[in-house]
Amino acid sequence: MATTYDAIVIGTGQSGPPLAERMAGAGMKVAVIERHRFGGTCVNTGCIPTKTLVASARAAHVARRAGDFGVRVGGRVAVDMKKVKARKDAIVARSNRGVARWMRGTANITVYKGHARFVGPKQVQVNGDMLEGDKIFINVGGRAEVPDMPGLADVPYLTNSGMMAVDFLPRHLVVIGGSYIGLEFGQMYRRFGSRVTIVERGDRLIKREDPEISDAVRKILEGEGIEVRLNAECLSVARRGRGVSVGLGCRRGPRAVAGSHLLLAVGRVPNTGDLGLDQAGVETDKRGFIKVDDRLATSAPGIWALGDCNGRGAFTHTSYNDFEIIAANLLDGGSRRVTDRIPTYALYIDPPLGRAGMTEREARATGRKLLVGRLDMASVGRARERGETAGFMKLVVDAENGRVLGAGMLGIEADEVVQSVLGLMYADQPVSLIRRAMYVHPTVSEYLPSLVETLKPAA
Repeated sequence: MATTYDAIVIGTGQSGPPLAERMAGAGMKVAVIERHRFGGTCVNTGCIPTKTLVASARAAHVARRAGDFGVRVGGRVAVDMKKVKARKDAIVARSNRGVARWMRGTANITVYKGHARFVGPKQVQVNGDMLEGDKIFINVGGRAEVPDMPGLADVPYLTNSGMMAVDFLPRHLVVIGGSYIGLEFGQMYRRFGSRVTIVERGDRLIKREDPEISDAVRKILEGEGIEVRLNAECLSVARRGRGVSVGLGCRRGPRAVAGSHLLLAVGRVPNTGDLGLDQAGVETDKRGFIKVDDRLATSAPGIWALGDCNGRGAFTHTSYNDFEIIAANLLDGGSRRVTDRIPTYALYIDPPLGRAGMTEREARATGRKLLVGRLDMASVGRARERGETAGFMKLVVDAENGRVLGAGMLGIEADEVVQSVLGLMYADQPVSLIRRAMYVHPTVSEYLPSLVETLKPAA
């Protein structure tokens, strides 16, 4: 016999737990199902652990540069990878346990530990229990994509999840994938002391960005001793002694690279293949992402999909915003939509990349008349003081109404500065407002008015 709930939440990533809490607080009887680790990707194998590792890698990098600031550091800078991992594990465990305690300690919530599978339109089975829910929310996240690559079945490889167990320094880490995950791990391990080669099939890194940002990121990484191999159209892998050889098929340079360890960072796939979605009438696209409308409802009445599994965003902040949209619409009488949000994200290499809205390429595709402005970070006092002058800030503005269409910022504190522009975009105010604002000195943000002054008609 099934146990009936007002709501069932499958998965405890960034959107599931706060939604469960809101519904429980509204007096609903809620079931929360988690098959593995509480907290999802961000807490366990994504944002929190990787940015913790990035912090350790930056500490090593700054220590090596201490002499540039007149500081003497005795001897060679050494990295204890076991301590690096232990620090990361402790921070992850705290967050993981916090989510578990939160869910188990909230009134009106019953937690089930196990794999959930639909057996009917409103029926979910977990272990030996049958649950029925008036409303069901799918928050199952995603995992690293493992491509169909010649030879891959015969060699050991790592993904972002597998990297969480690494407590040693790879002699030569070969990273396949020139986007967020690959670049962050690549720079991180180079700073720890590994030799690093990043392999990308395309003709530039982070292809979703404008070419000038891709080129600047590449120069930053190469400046730290990372080898970047582009145009690797015919990838294959094979064992080579205790390591691995990656066949590239690149247009230039050697046609293979040999390394001690291989990291796959070629994309993400949703964890939807074993949920029995067909039993509930929930449709997916050809990649397995759950199809949702502008309010995150699926094709099945009374079932919604949140977070990475719906293909409407692959970031922690988009997942949390999914929660806010559903909570507002179901509990607060709101009418929020996915298309109301402005795309924004960051790439946490050092210095970071912050993006809000369109790239220049995307803005040009709209046919609008544009104003484009750019300011090099070398002009920014804070950057010079810190000895971190790589990168630039860029704005793309609608020439007819003065609204910011996009901002791309690569440089010191760019991930924070870009959010000032994001706020202006949400307020739907003209870029001229920045000229009238007074910013704190000395900061990076105080140069936003100077950036606005560089705006000129796009060629």
